[in-house]
Amino acid sequence: MTLLLQISDPHFGTERPEVVEALLQLATREQPDLAVLSGDITQRARRSQFAAARAFVDRLGAMPVLVVPGNHDIPLFNVFARVLCAYANHRRVFGAELEPVFESRELLVIGINTSRRSRHTDGEVSMEQIERAARRLSLATPLQLRVVVTHHPVAAVTAGDTRNLLHGHDQAIRRWAQAGADLIVGGHIHLPYVLPLASRMDIARPVWAVQAGTAVSTRIRGQMSNSVNLIRYDADAPGARKAIVARYDYDDASQTFVPVLEHPLDLAGVVDVRSPVSERAAGSP
Repeated sequence: MTLLLQISDPHFGTERPEVVEALLQLATREQPDLAVLSGDITQRARRSQFAAARAFVDRLGAMPVLVVPGNHDIPLFNVFARVLCAYANHRRVFGAELEPVFESRELLVIGINTSRRSRHTDGEVSMEQIERAARRLSLATPLQLRVVVTHHPVAAVTAGDTRNLLHGHDQAIRRWAQAGADLIVGGHIHLPYVLPLASRMDIARPVWAVQAGTAVSTRIRGQMSNSVNLIRYDADAPGARKAIVARYDYDDASQTFVPVLEHPLDLAGVVDVRSPVSERAAGSP
């Protein structure tokens, strides 16, 4: 059994200390094989905010961590830094690689940097990035859960969020599905949901969009709580390939992250968009 913890949009600089502690407790209890930070690690890309993010990651212990930047991880007000060294603080803390890859017996996770110096909020994926990820996906083994990490979403559940979709998402979904992707995970809009993309886009094999809310920030959306995703996958389980995305929300009363919703995902056969899983995903963000 492999367990992946998806942490998105922590926006360090606006973090809630009690929620940070609860998330660390969840990680200690569940012991995931990998933590994925899917962008907007900081609020304003400042050194102090990246230092707080690094301190959090260090407290996860020896757990492997894959980090991709979001649009908030590029300086907003310092125009010179944005143009000349947009990722300097990110690289100082998390290393030079903005598109890291993690591989184990049961996991292949490919990070894609969808932030752009020229865009304030929107994200973009180039054909070069699409093809590079596709080539890596094509080398995956049959045992591996194949995951692409983008900060910006590739699918939306509300009409208002379509403006936040990743530029180039249609080409990316189709090419990555063809190359064998199972999940495309992201954040940005602080709204957790799971959507089947195959039946929506007439794709021959299943691929799922998995979105996470904001993990620890005060910048929650509406009445949503802070939340993270735990993705479980067992390559040795009998029968067809399956994964489970479990959403954990922060509970103020107990000051812990508690499971609130599970999405069992069929990775072997096309799922009808009207299935109970997808209805729950769309109706219960």
